[in-house]
Amino acid sequence: MKPRTRARGTALQILYEVDLVGHPLGEVLQNRLREADLESRLVAFVTEIVRGVWPIHEKLDAFIAEHAPEWPVDQVAIIDRNILRIALWEFAISHDTPIKVAINEAVELAKAYGSESSSRFVNGVLGSLAERQNELRQALGALAVSKDE
Repeated sequence: MKPRTRARGTALQILYEVDLVGHPLGEVLQNRLREADLESRLVAFVTEIVRGVWPIHEKLDAFIAEHAPEWPVDQVAIIDRNILRIALWEFAISHDTPIKVAINEAVELAKAYGSESSSRFVNGVLGSLAERQNELRQALGALAVSKDE
């Protein structure tokens, strides 16, 4: 597994635990990073993802819900939901990851951590979201800026 893919996997595990059982984000982040034994640049990447995604996860979910209407977001598998959140955050807010790379990485995470159908579901939802990339960047970018102030 490539280093950044492994880092995304660690971020996914952190978000999964926080989402599933509600453990404090900072505590889960610290514990998982200690266990993951990542280089400092990857620790920063994991931290950026987790601290970027979780505060706005409800807003991300609203966009996801629009593109998976047959699946209410609260009924989407927790792993799939967090994979979608990470990818959406990466291409709509972070801007460090090209959209095709974010989608490919999400599909790989879905294959590694999700169910048999997760990769197809994730690919389909993200493909639909990708068609609205500019709109998403405006809506979510404004939200991210307001969180930083």
